[in-house]
Amino acid sequence: MFITVTLQLLQGFAKTLELFALTLILALPLGLLLSLGSMSKVALLKYPIKFLIWVIRGTPLMLQLYVIFYGPGLLGHPVWNGLGLSGRFIAALVAFVINYSCYFSEIYRGGIQSIPVGQYEAGQVLGMTKGQIFREVVLLQVIKRIVPPMSNEIITLVKDTSLANVISVAEIIFTGNAFSKSNGLIWPLFYTGVFYLLFSGVLTMAFSFIEKKLSFFK
Repeated sequence: MFITVTLQLLQGFAKTLELFALTLILALPLGLLLSLGSMSKVALLKYPIKFLIWVIRGTPLMLQLYVIFYGPGLLGHPVWNGLGLSGRFIAALVAFVINYSCYFSEIYRGGIQSIPVGQYEAGQVLGMTKGQIFREVVLLQVIKRIVPPMSNEIITLVKDTSLANVISVAEIIFTGNAFSKSNGLIWPLFYTGVFYLLFSGVLTMAFSFIEKKLSFFK
């Protein structure tokens, strides 16, 4: 029974990893764009983005999952229904990408604004363009400064993927809970914690390694 449960949970964990990886791939660059937009001098760009970030950061991710999955249907446009089970996964992915890109944008913004103005001015004196200053002077320092808060958010994302089960995405918690409903077994649900702990441990070691590699900025 233990082997059967483990194999089933591994299938659910594969879906968890898929959701985690796709969220990172999409949310990291989108978060950077949102941070640049929130710092823009163009009011029509800056304030709508700030409002979006405020709404997303101020409401629970679970509620956002419900809104994105059920909202279109309530408005007469059930866009996810025609996609079958994959529609639930895509809806969850959209919710996670929007949510985490807003959180990442604030981390990016804090990192960018923490760079002393004198470094921008020094780059201008050397005849560098704004793009060159950002890429060659600012960016690596920003990466160094945002690694700790970013690693915290990414490890939180690992655990937050469990919320996708509220719209019946077959991730690991959904799979573990299925054993409770079908066989009356509760231990597989607690067993899922081992998968989260191992994956979070791997990420923690990876980020520690990255921080050491960036320590030359000290």
